[in-house]
Amino acid sequence: MALETSRDTTWLATIMAETDRAKEAFGIEIAELERGRAVLTMTVTDAMVNGFGITHGGLVFTLADTAFAYACNEDDHVTVASGADITFAKATHAGQTLTATAERRWRSGRNGIYDVAIVDETGETVAEFRGRSFTTNRTAPTGPGGPA
Repeated sequence: MALETSRDTTWLATIMAETDRAKEAFGIEIAELERGRAVLTMTVTDAMVNGFGITHGGLVFTLADTAFAYACNEDDHVTVASGADITFAKATHAGQTLTATAERRWRSGRNGIYDVAIVDETGETVAEFRGRSFTTNRTAPTGPGGPA
């Protein structure tokens, strides 16, 4: 079940929650959201498996990267990834639900480090992701979906 968030122009993750079309396209849902932390889920569909019948690594990365984006957009300036690494630990298949928990490890000035643990529905580790963030000078877009 997706978490309902209230728009807060001082917290860009709440605006992203309304305007994130990639999240919608992959069926990613926000389960928990707080500044510096986000928990997102995604059910693996038949369209998400590769030729070996396992979840495509790029889609596991997408879930982790999305959780990272919500965790690191903690204020009113757009924060983007400056780099990320992932280690895959376990294969998953269509029908399984993956949960990505992103947490801030360090943030200073415009830079941050966030770790994302991806687990399956049994709690077994699927992958570990580390994202490096950079906070820009840009504020939220003012077009459709941007701040009021």
